[in-house]
Amino acid sequence: MFPKYIQVPITPTIARALREDLPDGPPDPTSWATIAEDARGEAVFAAREPGVVAGLGVAAVVFHACLGGDVQITDRVPDGTRVEKGDVVMRVAGRTRQLLVGERVALNLACHLSGIATATARWVEALADSPTRVLDTRKTLPGLRALQKYAVRCGGGVNHRIGLFDMAMVKDNHVIAAGGVIPALEAIRVQFPGLPVEVEVTTLEQLDELLALPQPPERILLDNMTDELMTDAVRRTAGRVPLEASGGITLERATRIGATGVDFVSVGALTHSVVVFDIGMDLVES
Repeated sequence: MFPKYIQVPITPTIARALREDLPDGPPDPTSWATIAEDARGEAVFAAREPGVVAGLGVAAVVFHACLGGDVQITDRVPDGTRVEKGDVVMRVAGRTRQLLVGERVALNLACHLSGIATATARWVEALADSPTRVLDTRKTLPGLRALQKYAVRCGGGVNHRIGLFDMAMVKDNHVIAAGGVIPALEAIRVQFPGLPVEVEVTTLEQLDELLALPQPPERILLDNMTDELMTDAVRRTAGRVPLEASGGITLERATRIGATGVDFVSVGALTHSVVVFDIGMDLVES
């Protein structure tokens, strides 16, 4: 799912989350007082609404962290699977106390990532009849970016740049600091040759200025443009440079944006305003 240089921070993320619940490690007073030490159980994870699941593998790692080798994970559906309300998505068996220690951390991660995948899938469906692909952004939760971008991929979306290092993006503040769009682009090309560059424009005049260059940027971002302006931008560009729409983007606009012919639409809400997907974990009564 990720380029080779990306290390998905699953283990440190899980360790931090477990320490939030139990800074000094077990015991969990509630579970230790109410459940016998040798008790074993099975927990069923089930979807409580329709959508696309992601992060079940991460949830499984939570239980491996809590139970070590004494855990059985079965019936786990692959991340990216579309499920219906009531579908079992995973079963976990092991020592009951430790299952309950890991419950909330596992659910927090799986529900959050599944929410991202489900939201992304809605965009993919809305754009299905167009050439436009949905992108994520850097508007992610600190420490969770790689996992959130993974969830976008599970929903059928495309990852934008992973960080500041893998693509230069010239935005309005850079233009002000550099004294213009072209000086900013040229300065990047001089200091970081070979690095792909995306340039944000807010007017068709700025777009024309970039298209007139012998070497335009690798991508142009159309910021806060109307559907009519984006359509004109696509016509003027004529496929020379991939175009990305951003700013004022809502799902209700998706079909209209796709009809403009832009190559990408970036949606910060996929990660910064996601609604969690409801998954429940219930112990099976013996």
